[in-house]
Amino acid sequence: MACNIDYTRGCNTLEDNKINCSTRICSKLIVYDWLFDLPEASQSLDIVELRFKNTRKEFYRNVNGITLKIGDVVAVEASPGHDIGTVSLTGQLVLAQLRKYKISYDTEFKKIYRKAKPADVEKWKNAIAQEPRTMLRARQIAEDLKLNMKIGDVEYQGDGTKAIFYYIADERVDFRELIKIFAEKFKVRIEMKQIGARQEAGRIGGIGSCGRELCCSTWITNFVSVTTISAKLQELSLNPQKLAGQCSKLKCCLNYEFDSYVDAQKDFPDTSIVLETKKGKAYHQKTDIYKRIMWFSASENSSMNLTAVDIDRVKEIISSNKKGIIVEQLTENTEPLLNDILGYEDLDKNVKAMNKNSLNRKRKKKHPHKRGQDQTKLVKKE
Repeated sequence: MACNIDYTRGCNTLEDNKINCSTRICSKLIVYDWLFDLPEASQSLDIVELRFKNTRKEFYRNVNGITLKIGDVVAVEASPGHDIGTVSLTGQLVLAQLRKYKISYDTEFKKIYRKAKPADVEKWKNAIAQEPRTMLRARQIAEDLKLNMKIGDVEYQGDGTKAIFYYIADERVDFRELIKIFAEKFKVRIEMKQIGARQEAGRIGGIGSCGRELCCSTWITNFVSVTTISAKLQELSLNPQKLAGQCSKLKCCLNYEFDSYVDAQKDFPDTSIVLETKKGKAYHQKTDIYKRIMWFSASENSSMNLTAVDIDRVKEIISSNKKGIIVEQLTENTEPLLNDILGYEDLDKNVKAMNKNSLNRKRKKKHPHKRGQDQTKLVKKE
């Protein structure tokens, strides 16, 4: 059976929903239910997590005791009317999600009315079909009013009586006139919701430079500020094009290994210290943090003729310089260390072997019968 998936909302049919939500391939911010094979009695809980368009998820109370499983489409309480959502999590893991978002179990949650009927689903699909046209028209209206804002997404309520407009703005925007025009044009109740650039990237989704789906679409829910300090401590090039994500902000993944790099550099010497040897001064150029190696050159503004020095050796030289002792050279034997790190010896051997094989092939192509002719001449002479 062919699957018709809308990645902003999930599957477009009840049959597809039941198939694909079991494999969890069609929605954002997925939580793997590792308790799915336990008996139902141990998973009984009247709070259910529902997903809507893109990254919007909410918790609802199953007051009517309906038997629900992941992938079921349900009609839920909204203000006004009702909304349509898809069950994304049930059972004991819902409690873990509540703790994660710091929501009390005794909170007054909205109610789940019933499982969605065919008429509910049909009305829901019609509302979804209006979203692209509404968003384009809304952007045009905002531009005509010369408002400094960007409308990034539009989400219709399941019954089509309300629309949420998600927008980005650097400053406070007076959109009272905008709401009046929206209500007149679209004939629905209007709700404006401001989001940040990272939240917009999470809602839209995409593929990162690593080749995987964006973290903000798959698992990140709390966005932590990222600074250039994270890039500097990891010895990354401060190139905005490489460090920025699809939201035009610094990539969230710069923080993933930040603590590990900080711990690894606790005992590293200051890179601004110039090492003095009898051959001249040595200036720090770069550091291989996990190999615990620092690279020095004879010129402060040039990275030519780098010398790799172990961290312990750097500390030793600094200590000697403070005592007024000038060492002979940076390291007793620089060549093996360079070859070991960069693989120069192996590289030279491979290049020479490749050149030799290439030369032999060219000779064979140029003189394919030369060897046979030489043997014939020898026979004739005898």
